[in-house]
Amino acid sequence: MAAGGAALSLAAGAVVLALAALLWRRRRAAAAGGAGRVCVAVLGDLGRSPRMQYHALSLARHGRGVALLGYLQSRPHGDVLRSGNIRLVPVADLRGLRVGPKLFQYAIKVIVQAIQLLYTMLKIDQPSYILLQNPPGLPSIAVAWVACLFWRSKLIIDWHNYGYTIMSLSHGRNHPLVQIARWYEKLFGRLSDYNLCVTNAMKEDLWVNCNIKAVTLYDKPAPYFKETPLELQHHLYVKLAKDYKPFKPRTESVSWNAEMSAFTEMDENGHVIKTRGRPALLISSTSWTEDEDFSVLLKALEDYEQYINEGVKLPSLVCVITGKGPLKDYYNRLINKLHFKHIQICTPWLEAEDYPLLLGSADLGVCLHKSSSGLDLPMKVVDMFGCCLPVCAIYFECLHELVKHNENGLIFRDSNELAEQLKMLFLGFPTLEGKLHNFRKNLRASKQLRWDESWDQTVLPLLGQNE
Repeated sequence: MAAGGAALSLAAGAVVLALAALLWRRRRAAAAGGAGRVCVAVLGDLGRSPRMQYHALSLARHGRGVALLGYLQSRPHGDVLRSGNIRLVPVADLRGLRVGPKLFQYAIKVIVQAIQLLYTMLKIDQPSYILLQNPPGLPSIAVAWVACLFWRSKLIIDWHNYGYTIMSLSHGRNHPLVQIARWYEKLFGRLSDYNLCVTNAMKEDLWVNCNIKAVTLYDKPAPYFKETPLELQHHLYVKLAKDYKPFKPRTESVSWNAEMSAFTEMDENGHVIKTRGRPALLISSTSWTEDEDFSVLLKALEDYEQYINEGVKLPSLVCVITGKGPLKDYYNRLINKLHFKHIQICTPWLEAEDYPLLLGSADLGVCLHKSSSGLDLPMKVVDMFGCCLPVCAIYFECLHELVKHNENGLIFRDSNELAEQLKMLFLGFPTLEGKLHNFRKNLRASKQLRWDESWDQTVLPLLGQNE
């Protein structure tokens, strides 16, 4: 045990010496200045952090050099990879120790992450700003603050939610770890120079409870979230049909070929047309975490199946649930126990470029995100609205800032209400009348701001204050 402790001490000492040497060298180089450069950082998977990718793209569009720092578990969007102004800076994802009490394991992971993140932030060229996503904020807020002190840079925190409220979903609000995280988030959050947040409700809460002044930057869809032309829909369906059975054609009398899918086919003139009697395409996306209860959707689908069995004139459904996350295997086991005749469910992980195409092809979106704080909004709904896709979303406190009930979608509170909404919206499908069609018309007419315009109006002036 003593030998192990000595080895750990030697390793820690070596890391401190290496950091000290790096600090000395970088401090000497810092005199050159970092005008124009920005470090965009998230202690998470960059491929699943679209808002931070959008920040990087907006900065690059204005000629800024961007170091995009985070885990590279999933492939970022092609626009990020192709940008000459964006450099990906990978951070190794630590899975944690498996020895000792859980509190000890967590403490060691945080310490190692802090050293690793600081080392990575000090290796990049000096930035004018560090733009950090929160959550996760432990230990990234403190580390970014230290890096800003060293670089004489400005720290901007982009508040997507509160990390301690997410921790409380699994530990409970009164757990010591949750209380420590709450104290830490409020204390270090006040050390930032500027703050962005995703809703006006969060802006007010940050000021009232944390004495932090923030600017609301609503999530907005990127330009590639739009309605998908029929030809592109067809190519996407045919591509997905190679791996996922629900996209294969239903017609058994005709052998399957590349010109047919469950939703589209080529006519004799080579034009793409929608298949007669096609199923409706229902889509949801998720990180498969505790703040989304997909048993609500599964129970609503059971009721929908029962409506069809009772003779209600409803279409068959293909339900696509995209995403990765810790609870995916759990819900896949539940899905495999269901035996539907009129509903097919698949849970693919889509390429970054295919996800907006599928949203732009779908008939209805479903959102089961319930904010852990009641202060953030689901970005998936923003993307769906960008594709003019109506949404059924589960209620929480500030959802009205995004979903307008009976205008661009519907809000439900439980599985029974969702089942009734699915029945009402799909009755007579694919008619060009009814609420589903009206919601889509309202979304087309809304002419909502896109990310680039919103970012230029909100963030660009912030960055110009000290240039």
